Amino acid sequence: MASFAIVQIGSRQYKAQVGDELIVDRLSQTNGKINLDKVVLLSEDGKVKVGEPYVKDAQVVAQVLGEEKGEKIEVMKYRAKSRYRGHTGFRPKFTKIKVESIGVEKSASIKSGSASKSARKTTQKRS
Repeated sequence: MASFAIVQIGSRQYKAQVGDELIVDRLSQTNGKINLDKVVLLSEDGKVKVGEPYVKDAQVVAQVLGEEKGEKIEVMKYRAKSRYRGHTGFRPKFTKIKVESIGVEKSASIKSGSASKSARKTTQKRS
């Protein structure tokens, strides 16, 4: 069974599998690799992990391929009996990414666990 992840990018969620090319809302990064750490659901080898709200230490690494423009959206406005007809339109910009890897970063969980324990001890001593 293929592994996949549900990733939150901006206010939307996308299903990501290794090798997929996704068109997502515009990102500030225009090229290079990007780490998506807001993983809502992770499925590996038939085992599913659901985040609360995100899966801890899970990340999706993707390559930014570039920007694309979407379909033109036209907005028409009309007011009866006043000879008013408004027309505006725009083309939203999207970012195209290619998913390279999906997984859980095991070394980060060990480091973050020891760091959080020492942080708790220092805050208790100061109080």
